[in-house]
Amino acid sequence: MELRVLRYFLTVAKEQSFTKAAEQLHITQPTLSRQLAALEEELGTLLFHRNGRNVTLTDEGLLLKRRALEITDLEEKILDEFSNSESAVEGIVSIGCGEFTAVEILAKICEGYKKKYPLVQIALHTGTADVIYEMMNKGLVDIGVFLEPVDTAGFDYIRMQDSDQWVVAMRPDDPLAIKEYIRKEELVKLPLILPERMNVQSELANWFGKDFEKLNISFVSNLGTNAGVMAMHGLGYPISVEGAPRYWREDLLVQKKLHPEIKASTVIAWRRNIPYAKPVRLFIDEINAFKA
Repeated sequence: MELRVLRYFLTVAKEQSFTKAAEQLHITQPTLSRQLAALEEELGTLLFHRNGRNVTLTDEGLLLKRRALEITDLEEKILDEFSNSESAVEGIVSIGCGEFTAVEILAKICEGYKKKYPLVQIALHTGTADVIYEMMNKGLVDIGVFLEPVDTAGFDYIRMQDSDQWVVAMRPDDPLAIKEYIRKEELVKLPLILPERMNVQSELANWFGKDFEKLNISFVSNLGTNAGVMAMHGLGYPISVEGAPRYWREDLLVQKKLHPEIKASTVIAWRRNIPYAKPVRLFIDEINAFKA
């Protein structure tokens, strides 16, 4: 399987037409059709539903599209890493993170780094810990920012102790919005929106104690922003770390700390014993310098 043929495949998948894809690739349509027919034969499966002039992906085609995008992204990353000049630091540092208050610490690290190496582009990928973890293991993300608990085996990292505060969000006209903090007994009968990650839910289970089994969990959400939208429509009360919603307008959504107080630590991590490109090595140096 050649990268060139994978790029042909992705172009057809995007254009949903062999003719349009051939024009974009500057090859003949019969040549393109032969190349992708050979790919289907190599894989032993059909990749396209051919409906006249239009084509759509089969389930196997959708799987290949996802893998092909990962491969071509990795190819671009490799080419970028080896294109750096000796006189100036250029390239891309890829960082994956969720919606945490600790991202403000990441921003301070990036601020210092960009002053030293302004030609380096920093690519931010927002996602759940599981997605970022997988991307790191595939080499698609260099640095990950994780809310604990998280498995750090195989990673070097620094810990930002008690960097995030657990809160519950609600509309400003909610009766609870006038309170300074919210006790767990006030939440037991309310429709709650909890984080999707089970190991994070376990932290809340410890906080609620025996009352956790009594909770009315209306939604689970992998990112806080969508949970905030549900709260704006009166559908539930998101319990999460402060994260992105702390920047929302207070006439749309307010956050109240939980009582007894519950805090969470965050780690900035990178894979151990990996030969990183120079921009990434320098970024790791910046992380460790910030720690000191």
